Amino acid sequence: MKIEVLYPEICCLFGDKANMRYFEMCLPDAEFVKTPVSEMPHFLTEDVDMVYFGSCSESNQERILSRLKGHEQRIKELIDKGVIFLMTGNTFEIMGEYIKKPDGEKIEGLGIFDFYAERTIPKRYNSLFLGKYGDMEIVGYTSRFSHCYGIKNEDNFLTVTKGYGSTVDAKTEGINRNNLFGTYLLGPFLIQNPMFTEHLMKKLGVENPQLAFKEDIMKAYDVRLKEFKTDIVFAE
Repeated sequence: MKIEVLYPEICCLFGDKANMRYFEMCLPDAEFVKTPVSEMPHFLTEDVDMVYFGSCSESNQERILSRLKGHEQRIKELIDKGVIFLMTGNTFEIMGEYIKKPDGEKIEGLGIFDFYAERTIPKRYNSLFLGKYGDMEIVGYTSRFSHCYGIKNEDNFLTVTKGYGSTVDAKTEGINRNNLFGTYLLGPFLIQNPMFTEHLMKKLGVENPQLAFKEDIMKAYDVRLKEFKTDIVFAE
């Protein structure tokens, strides 16, 4: 099993690195390949089972796009084959048609999905998040300078219970096609959502997933879920 962690030196904001550090503990026998920004991604020329993109700055988002442009067909093929892509924070925006800057300039995306993103700099949107993936309750938070518009119903990832969706008022959040999952949720998403982590492990072919520190992780999830269901302030 090969898992590629893409550009960890720039896709590392908000503690997102903890996702793959934890996943390594859950999958000690898997091969984790950490590809620096100076190299082309392995998934473009080799077989991999999963690719992870963490949060990055807006300038590095454009750097990533410059490296992936021209490889759209390969990425589409991998998505169709069922390769897992997990994209946290703003990185999934590169999969859309374009990213619009506040001055009106449009940065061409990969065009794999039909949505577009608009940056709101200097206005930052902060929100706790409670939602669902199927019957699974998902918790997290977002802190971002952009929103996504025009995501098709069949491409939505999460339904919103509380907090911001893909836009402030949206009832859905993120993108999902086959085994590609993109979400604005930040930080240690896999630690915060152990059942989703088990879900990914099963998709990787692990018949009996064993979460690292499962008892503690589940206790933390239950506490957070209980808190998020109270009347605390969810967004600002």
